[in-house]
Amino acid sequence: MYAIFRALGKQFKAEKGKTIQLPLMDAEPGSTVTFDEVLLTSDGEKVVAGTPTIKGASVQAEVLGKAKGDKIYVFKFKRRKNYRRKTGFRAKYTEVRITDLTLS
Repeated sequence: MYAIFRALGKQFKAEKGKTIQLPLMDAEPGSTVTFDEVLLTSDGEKVVAGTPTIKGASVQAEVLGKAKGDKIYVFKFKRRKNYRRKTGFRAKYTEVRITDLTLS
């Protein structure tokens, strides 16, 4: 059984017991968060798609912690002008464990 839900402008696949990484949220580790924008659910036999969301369906998750992703390097230059710039970026994310899927 799984569900596709929308959170923070992106879509994620949720299965009970799985751990997923979401963009940084304002939630403390150990707290529970609920996502109500469920777009699609499947129980193995039947697939239900919302228009655009499914009424009464939700995904509950427990916040495990916050972390940073791998570093991405950005390098730009202009030829023959001695212009070189190297910068890095590390995206912050929140790690959550899916605890319950409520389907309508």
